[in-house]
Amino acid sequence: MIQLNPYLTFNGNYREAMNFYKECFGGELNLQTVAETPMAAQCPAGMQHHIMHSALTAPAFILMASDMVSPAGFHQGTDMSLALNFDKENEIRECFKKLSEDGKVIDELKNAPWGAIFGVTQDKFGKVWMFNCEKK
Repeated sequence: MIQLNPYLTFNGNYREAMNFYKECFGGELNLQTVAETPMAAQCPAGMQHHIMHSALTAPAFILMASDMVSPAGFHQGTDMSLALNFDKENEIRECFKKLSEDGKVIDELKNAPWGAIFGVTQDKFGKVWMFNCEKK
């Protein structure tokens, strides 16, 4: 099964925005700061309080978000991607290959610090897709 979730990127105002969305949609907000991850040592001290990943689990959907801006910087309008969560490794690899065709691989599929296979690609229409498959 493949699950699709919107993934929002904020430029330092994550907490204000996600608390607003929680008030609007209800649900439970779970978050992880940079300092709480294995990547903490790789990030500057000023980034330790930034949100590495979060999920607002509302009754009808899951809204994912982060304060982690790409190396290209924050650009309004390109601050949203689609996150695909896979159950099977062969499915994530096949879908990643198809969506990457004539597009641009941003981050190759690889083992991530949180124990999953993760990658990011931009399709030929300019849409950014995040891929995640928990290892079993």
